[in-house]
Amino acid sequence: MVAFSDIGGSRKSSKKLINLLRGWPNTSLLPTHLIEKASHNALSNKEIAFPGMLYGPDPGDPRLRKNVASWLTNFYQPLAPIPPERITITGGASQNLACLLQVFTDPIYTRNVWIVSPAYMLAFRIFDDSGFHQKLRAVPEDEEGINIEFLKKEIRKSEDKASADGNNAPHVKPQRAWGKIYRHVIYAVPTFSNPSFKTMTLRRRQELVKVAREYDALIITDDVYDFLQWTSSLSAQTQSLDKAVLPRIVDVDRYLNGGAEREGADGFGNAASNGSFSKICGPGLRTGWVEGTEKLAYGVSQTGTSRSGGSPSQLTATFVAETLESGELQRYVYETLQPAYGARYRKMITAINKELIPLGCTVPQTDRDVVGGYFIWLTLPHPLKGAVVAQRAKDEENLIVAQGEIFEVPGDTDHAHFEYDLRMCFAWEDIELLGEGIERLACVIRSLQNDQKENNSTMQLATENRGGAKNFW
Repeated sequence: MVAFSDIGGSRKSSKKLINLLRGWPNTSLLPTHLIEKASHNALSNKEIAFPGMLYGPDPGDPRLRKNVASWLTNFYQPLAPIPPERITITGGASQNLACLLQVFTDPIYTRNVWIVSPAYMLAFRIFDDSGFHQKLRAVPEDEEGINIEFLKKEIRKSEDKASADGNNAPHVKPQRAWGKIYRHVIYAVPTFSNPSFKTMTLRRRQELVKVAREYDALIITDDVYDFLQWTSSLSAQTQSLDKAVLPRIVDVDRYLNGGAEREGADGFGNAASNGSFSKICGPGLRTGWVEGTEKLAYGVSQTGTSRSGGSPSQLTATFVAETLESGELQRYVYETLQPAYGARYRKMITAINKELIPLGCTVPQTDRDVVGGYFIWLTLPHPLKGAVVAQRAKDEENLIVAQGEIFEVPGDTDHAHFEYDLRMCFAWEDIELLGEGIERLACVIRSLQNDQKENNSTMQLATENRGGAKNFW
């Protein structure tokens, strides 16, 4: 099977390929100079190099845990500093999603995996591998993010079924002091979502935590785009924002109504925040972190793969720790990445406003003050379908875009289907090609709309002729 990011261009178009599907950072924005300096410093110091080259402690490099905790504290400004004990170093967000499922779910007892949809399509295989192929359920979004009333209604149905089936205890996983089995999993990308581009409101984040506590659910959030943010204004002078706009769901869980470790709670909490250096440093590092309560973070560190070989990415963790400790990576994010990605976003959204909005296309949450991430979600004018537009764009314009249907939760599209949508990435292609890509897309949409008008005219004429013939005879 061809990977989504490796889809080739047109064989018949002479135009330069423009790939707005690939969700990778542009190579010009990879901080290779910082990693080169940090790796040299780390490997030149035997007190860092030797531990880095050996099996690391299960929770990860202590210096990276400390530096990540400090950076998160400065960025999210929670009510109290984040201690390193809430952090476990991971092999990235995808790897850690698998680890969380290994430790905290049972393929029978865990009723469902509830996925905010449209969803990051490459997560589906991870859930499949953990035995949830037939338990994936889509939860649609509205303008505030997750549709909380839909979720509550469907979870109640799921609980009723589990009760009727006598599914009241884990079937596969043994009891372990450092872990627990949740009845439900909820998966979301709450901020600058991939793919929907939306940001979940604070109210919805609070409501979601309450639902998770009521029904013993673990909310797993990919918070990988949070640092890539900028003002939505197309004429703003300041593009660097060094403070988060909203608390993460894991922050809400830490403090709401007594917090995750309130009296009577089991101490594991109901939220795990997946962080990653893939979007801000480079996906090849394969390094990230998870934050939760101290019990949850420790539980993740006890995954069999970590117990066998120590923390993943042990050596690269020392490099990242070095560049965080010097403050250079933070400055690179605020002074280079945010302005660069902000400029790319403005280039694409300006072209969308000029070329696509007049054709009837729409984008979500246009009233936000702050936007970010890698992607823009586009709803096509009815009755144009994303698959048709994407194919025509590839064949005729050598333009690759992602059709909305690939972000549908497999087997559950009744309430969350996206055949009229596209996702476009502004992170990968060179900035000067982004506007041209939108112009090419506009040509495709106009062409299809003209075809539709001609078909409608032909059908109307045929109908009139049939009516005339009937009257004549």
